[in-house]
Amino acid sequence: MNSDPYPATPQELAIKQKRLFDLMQEHELDAILITRLSNFFWFTGGRDCSIFFSLERGEAALWITPQRKALIVPNVEAARLAEEEGLADQGYEFLVQPWWQPGRELARLSQGIRWGADWPLPGAEDLSDQVARLRWPLTAEEIDRFRWLGQASASALEWAAFKTQPGMSETQLAGLLAHEALSRAVTPTLALVGSDERVLKYRHPIPTPKLLKRYAMLVICGRRWGLVASATRLVHFGPVPEELGRKLQAVAKVDATYIQATQPGAPVAGIFQRAAEAYTQAGYPEEWQKHYQGGAAGYESREYESTPHSEEIVQADVAYAWNPSISGVKSEDTFLLTGLGREFVTVTEAWPQIEVNVQGQTIYRPDILRRS
Repeated sequence: MNSDPYPATPQELAIKQKRLFDLMQEHELDAILITRLSNFFWFTGGRDCSIFFSLERGEAALWITPQRKALIVPNVEAARLAEEEGLADQGYEFLVQPWWQPGRELARLSQGIRWGADWPLPGAEDLSDQVARLRWPLTAEEIDRFRWLGQASASALEWAAFKTQPGMSETQLAGLLAHEALSRAVTPTLALVGSDERVLKYRHPIPTPKLLKRYAMLVICGRRWGLVASATRLVHFGPVPEELGRKLQAVAKVDATYIQATQPGAPVAGIFQRAAEAYTQAGYPEEWQKHYQGGAAGYESREYESTPHSEEIVQADVAYAWNPSISGVKSEDTFLLTGLGREFVTVTEAWPQIEVNVQGQTIYRPDILRRS
């Protein structure tokens, strides 16, 4: 098995198994199939059955019953998942099927029983939403992994920003960001880079061959163990225009409002309303309508997106990442909310910060990195 600084523990796996068994009992099912990649990562303590960065389903599935846990896997992937991902050591029974017969084992296992799945499949009760909710509360092991991931992702993002120079193309900067992430054993599932007028025009600037003149936005979603940490950083060469600086102060205040309001038991819709009021007070009342605002993070970049009509309630031991934006600027970091309070995992001492006061509480948000 590959070296892992935070391997799955028996205690972690037992907690997750109990959550799944309780769901199975609640729905009176004989078995549950886990096929969504985020759930596979979660249930196995960070083991990876993917070969593509962006697909929602991996190359294998888990068949879980009260008496049995099996891995349905094509012959192509069986050895790697057993040896490098350590799933044989976790006690999985390997049900290996030819790659050209992808449904063989599932058809055999599901014959004549009540079963559910975390993906809409014929014959299964669709438990997509219910299984997703099982993974939101993080175990102690997952919290440790998130701390490591956040610092590695932020380091990759900021090193790329520090190396940014006028005349570099957006695609070159995205390649630099990807290099910095992968060299830290972090998979960049998203790497956005926009420069100059494109940052003002597009909320999601996919990198292009355009050359940077003065201003750049770099964004990362970094994944390891299935967990995803998100952050955004801004770089400007020469004096920052007054309007841009004013927008940055405004979006930092909105972000700090989101962050300060994220307390256990708080309705997400109420948090959203407070942030919408902060947009208005800053002079940008309609900007929240032009971009997603963020929400809970975890095994998806956002486990759910907040909206004015959200029905979710903030929980402890969950990660959050808000990402308010105003044309030309965005503020984004990932933090943990635990019984000990709030802990930013993507904030480093290397990056300049803005001090923001919200209801008597000082919260620091990322400033624009000013370069000569």
